[in-house]
Amino acid sequence: MTFSPRTYLDHNATSPLRLEVAEMVVRALQLPGNASSVHAEGRAARAEIEKAREKVARLVGAKAKNVVFTSGGTEAANLVLTPGFRRLGQAGPTGLLMGAVEHPCVLNGHRFPGDAVGIIPVDRDGILDLAWLKSHLEKGGTEPVLVSVQLANNETGVLQPVAEAARLVHEHGGLIHTDAVQAAGKVPVDIAALGVDAMTLSAHKIGGPKGIGALILASDQFEIGDKLIRGGGQEKGFRAGTENVAAIAGFGAAAELAQACLDREAGRLRSLRDEAEAQVRRIAPDALVVASAAERLPNTFAFAIPGLKAETALIAFDLAGVALSSGSACSSGKVKRSHVLDAMGVEPTLAEGVLRVSLGWSTTKEDVIRFAEACERVVGTLYKRKASAA
Repeated sequence: MTFSPRTYLDHNATSPLRLEVAEMVVRALQLPGNASSVHAEGRAARAEIEKAREKVARLVGAKAKNVVFTSGGTEAANLVLTPGFRRLGQAGPTGLLMGAVEHPCVLNGHRFPGDAVGIIPVDRDGILDLAWLKSHLEKGGTEPVLVSVQLANNETGVLQPVAEAARLVHEHGGLIHTDAVQAAGKVPVDIAALGVDAMTLSAHKIGGPKGIGALILASDQFEIGDKLIRGGGQEKGFRAGTENVAAIAGFGAAAELAQACLDREAGRLRSLRDEAEAQVRRIAPDALVVASAAERLPNTFAFAIPGLKAETALIAFDLAGVALSSGSACSSGKVKRSHVLDAMGVEPTLAEGVLRVSLGWSTTKEDVIRFAEACERVVGTLYKRKASAA
C-alpha cells in the first residue's frame, strides 16, 4: 500500500477538487463565447450553464429555473437575507431571526438593521430551541419575519430540525432560509420536503471549484428588491455580471457526482468517522466528543482533550502530516474560540481545545489509521511536555 505524504481531514473547509470536475472545468474554460451572446459560441457557453443548473437543482430537489448562481455560499446568503426578499406582491420581512450557531456569512452577512435581528438559542447539543422560536413568533404579531436556520453545522456536523422550523414560520406568515452548504451532497436534501423558501449552496464543499455557489428558491414567486450586484440582466436579474462558465460547469459536475454516490458515500464516511472517533476515545478516554448524542453529518466530528489547546494541537498534527481544523475556516485564519461552542455552553477551557475532523470523497481507511497514529503521538508528546513543565 502506498501512503500519501499527507492526510487531509478538513473537507468541511474545502473538499479537494474531483478529477472529473477538473476535467469539466478545463473543457469549459476553452469555450470562447459569452453566454449572453446570441451567436453559436455564446449559445455553447449558455448550454453549459443551463446543464449545470439542472444538475445543481436535482441535487436538492429544486427546479432549474429557481437556481441563481453566485460567487459562493457567502454571497448567496448575503443576497437573500434582506428585507427585500419577499413573495411577489407581498410585503417583505420586517425582522430577522437567526440560529445562534449559524455560519458567519449569516450572522454577519445579512442586511437587516441591528434592532430588527434576534438570535434563536440552542441546547447543549447545538440543536435549535423550537419552543423559543414558537413563542417568539406568537409574540411577534402580524409583521412577517425572515428566519435563517442552517441545515448542518460546519463545526460540529449537528443537523437541525429545519422542516419543523419551517412549519412554525409559515404558520405565522414568515419566510425561512436554510444554509445547506455543509449538508448538500452528504445527506439527502430536498427543498420541498424541508419546506423552506430559500436555500444556499457552495460547490467547493462537494469537490467542486472554489468561488461558485447558488441561491435556490422554492418557486418563481419570490423576488429580491435590493440586489447585491446590479448591472446587466444575468441570472434572471438576481445577480448581474458575466457568468463564470467554467466554475458553474464544475459545480454541475460535482453536484451530479455527489448525488450519484450519496447513499454509498454516507455509509462509507460514517463508518470511517466512527472509527476515527473511537480511536480518539481509546487514546484519550477523557476526551469530549461534541454533540455526540445528536444527529450529525456522517463525515464530521469535533473533539477536545482536556489540557490540549487547539492552536498547539493543530500545529502538532500538521507537522505529523495530518490536516485538521479548529472549527470554521472562514474567519481570520487564526485559532479563536468558537461562537458555536459558546452558544452550546461548552466550558471555555475545553472549547479552546476543540478540533474538527471532517472526511470526504478522498478519505480512505489508511487516512484514519494515519490520523490515529498522529493523535497518539501528539497526545503523548504534548502531555509529556505539560507534565515536565508542571
